[in-house]
Amino acid sequence: MITLGIEGTAHTLGVGITDEKCNVLANVIEMYRPPEGGLHPREAANHHTDIVASTISKALTDAKLSLKDIDVISFSKGPGLGPCLRVAATAARALSVRLNIPIIGVNHCVAHVEIGNATTGCTDPVLLYASGGNTQIIAFANGRYRIFGETLDVGIGNMLDKLGRELDLGYYAGPTIEKLAKEGTELLDLPYSVKGMDIAFSGIMTSAVALKKKGHRLEDIAFSVQETCFAMLAEVTERAMAHVGKSEVLMGGGVAQNKRLRGMIETMAKERDAKMFVPLPRLCIDNGAMIAWLGHIMYDSGVRMTIDDTKVEQRFRTDEVNVTWR
Repeated sequence: MITLGIEGTAHTLGVGITDEKCNVLANVIEMYRPPEGGLHPREAANHHTDIVASTISKALTDAKLSLKDIDVISFSKGPGLGPCLRVAATAARALSVRLNIPIIGVNHCVAHVEIGNATTGCTDPVLLYASGGNTQIIAFANGRYRIFGETLDVGIGNMLDKLGRELDLGYYAGPTIEKLAKEGTELLDLPYSVKGMDIAFSGIMTSAVALKKKGHRLEDIAFSVQETCFAMLAEVTERAMAHVGKSEVLMGGGVAQNKRLRGMIETMAKERDAKMFVPLPRLCIDNGAMIAWLGHIMYDSGVRMTIDDTKVEQRFRTDEVNVTWR
């Protein structure tokens, strides 16, 4: 069975194609980069609208397939930015109706879990999902993917991007901050905001901006932000692993590509006699292949949707998904 998935939760418009064994036949990723400032949902949606047809065509070309070879269409139903979600949903509905094939709307966060499960060899992990719009600690328990900890304000990637703008580092600042942090030598005082199993990042960003005004080096600020935030993530991830008794940790989301974060999570896992798993970079970031794969396993488990069932959900919670395939 061949499934085409369309991702469109935020800045990325992605189209992926997978088969029934999770072979990724195509995974085209087109990211909207605003000329200045931050991400505006409507501008990102306009970008997605302009390129969605050509991106689908490119994915089919990469996979050496045509539309008649597609058996199921899936799309990111949520969570995400409404205008962006609607572009992906509209394209998926159009293809489903035109080709007279099934359509499945999937949860973006669960898609990160399942592409990791399928491609890394892990079986029952705790997921550290660290991206721009989301930061959650997720594990399967009692028929659903449960959220054992999450951000109380903004996602880690969102915070890094906002901090980058405040420090004049440009937008999508995560890689720049990672590079600067390698040259940092002084651990500056920042709030360590762990509240039970949850975390908060806004206060850290405010404090980091204040450190710049006091004349501290950007390298030391970047180093301190990473060390503080990533230690928080490692702490709540380890606590979740202990709580549910799991010996695998899976990383997902764009920030999972950060080598320092990976190193800290790997050290934590080793100290627990656990294993860490990370998908390939293009499967860590938002992408259509993970949407296609989750659509496949949902359909294969008996999930069926009509067009009326495909309304997007901006606040589609991970733990709202009834996991019928496990």
